[in-house]
Amino acid sequence: MGHWILTTGILQLVLAYFATAGFGVLLNIPRRALNLSGWVGAAGWLTYEFLYFLLPTSINVKLAVGNLIAAVVIGVASGLAAHYKHMPMIIFNIPSLVPLVPGGQSYRVVRNLVTGHPHVASEYLAQVVIIAGVIAIGFLIAEFINRVTWRLIH
Repeated sequence: MGHWILTTGILQLVLAYFATAGFGVLLNIPRRALNLSGWVGAAGWLTYEFLYFLLPTSINVKLAVGNLIAAVVIGVASGLAAHYKHMPMIIFNIPSLVPLVPGGQSYRVVRNLVTGHPHVASEYLAQVVIIAGVIAIGFLIAEFINRVTWRLIH
């Protein structure tokens, strides 16, 4: 576990940070939000990778649980970042989702449909639907956590 953190974990943290910040530049979010947005995305991706590495279950369960918890982390961290920077939460949410988007699985769905392998395509389509669904549920849970937290504080 320690070896994974020192090698793959740090590399993936850095790459997720740059992917999130780079997408923030493409979306033209304010400069003062880029750094924090990058860290929110990196935290979400590292959460996903950590859970994917640790969970001893099937790949679909790993994808579902990892993306769910990562979406909750991104949602809560985006709420905190938005409050800290006095900016809308969506400025931090959208770029931070980039590492979690199931682009690879979506590509495999289309490729397998075109090459005549509909059974394989349906497996990847199920993964895309699972990932998209748990990201939406994770944001819903994060919004609930943010609202309850702010009501308790005030």
